[in-house]
Amino acid sequence: MATILVCDDDKDIVEAISIYLEQEGHQILKAYDGQQALLVLQKNEVDLLIIDVMMPKLDGIRATLKIREEHSLPIIILSAKSEDADKILGLNVGADDYVTKPFSPLELIARVRSQLRRYTQLGAAVSCESQHIYTTGGLTVNDDQKEVQVDGETLRLTPIEYNILLLLIKNQGRVFSINQIYENIWNEEAIAADNTIAVHIRHIREKIEINPKEPRYLKVVWGLGYKIEKL
Repeated sequence: MATILVCDDDKDIVEAISIYLEQEGHQILKAYDGQQALLVLQKNEVDLLIIDVMMPKLDGIRATLKIREEHSLPIIILSAKSEDADKILGLNVGADDYVTKPFSPLELIARVRSQLRRYTQLGAAVSCESQHIYTTGGLTVNDDQKEVQVDGETLRLTPIEYNILLLLIKNQGRVFSINQIYENIWNEEAIAADNTIAVHIRHIREKIEINPKEPRYLKVVWGLGYKIEKL
């Protein structure tokens, strides 16, 4: 079904995750530090990466930062319960989601399915005759081509960033709370979602705004949520 790279310096965890995902029909590639993960990505077409934070040679945070320079595949980071700062840092450098150790197989599989579904939708070929194009000012989202442009320049967004932007630009002027955004995009109940959404909003602003500190398009409505401004 999909080719998934699993990277953790604990070989038992890599093997366990591999067993869970192979039962789902996926092909599994393995790496045991960030440097190995980069080499595997250079030599193979990979649909999703699961990577641990704490590893020798090149940790998961720095590896994710390097990977995002060239790849837009979904990235799920693994972190221990005590590493809340690492979760936020991982999202800051481009991860799409995280799973806390120890995790249940069902939770991991559900998150993998969710990320692959969004990634597949983002890269799907155009099959509709009519285009679904949403525009405000110089910002344009073409949902058939899964393309975002600002003033004619095409931008690269991760699947999560794209789907958040699409939700907001399809409903220009409407304010979405943090919980509403989370539940629309992740399709699950929002629990302590503030930091997760804030990180993705900041990434979107850095890509679509000339000055992210004074955004023209993606506005915060203090105490209520976020909206895309009608221009």
